[in-house]
Amino acid sequence: MLAVEGLACRRGGRLVFEAVSFTLEAGDALVLSGANGSGKTSLLRLLAGFARPAEGSVTWLGREITLEPAEHAQRVHFLGFADGVEGQLSVRENLAYQAALLGGGADTVDTALAAFDLAEFAPRPARELSAGQRRRVALARLLAVPRPLWLLDEPGVALDRANRARLEAAIERQREEGGLVVVATHGDVRVRDPLVLELGEPNPC
Repeated sequence: MLAVEGLACRRGGRLVFEAVSFTLEAGDALVLSGANGSGKTSLLRLLAGFARPAEGSVTWLGREITLEPAEHAQRVHFLGFADGVEGQLSVRENLAYQAALLGGGADTVDTALAAFDLAEFAPRPARELSAGQRRRVALARLLAVPRPLWLLDEPGVALDRANRARLEAAIERQREEGGLVVVATHGDVRVRDPLVLELGEPNPC
């Protein structure tokens, strides 16, 4: 489904990584590991189509994603450090808005709330939530709008053990349904039988 060949990334004139290649089939998960600054976030952004590689290609079902950016955007969930939660909206309104905007439905919102134990918070304004609760709202968007490719950058940040388990269960369901998951983590989120890509030390040049 997803193929990466000879990928290189430059940021601010600095070579972050090069010669990265891998393929992922339906149900696969790839764990990105490496020190801070080794390029995990940069690689996720390339896979999402947010930036162009210095070298190499990213293809989906044999087509380069740069040739169809709008179509690729509709198959990707990218979860970064920013939660993207609107504080003036309630938890339910946040998810319902995203579902309406991106193609989910009312039933998926309820499923997402339940999966991350957010039902009791549904009517509350998001500005009243703790950092961990806001993170759960951000994660719930993964389920409110089903998409085949999840790109997750340190998704376990601010989560306690119970909610990391909920995230791990959501990742497992995504894979069982034939989706792909690429996750950058320092080991706080467990993924069953993943492929692992270890990025090298940051290049100082």
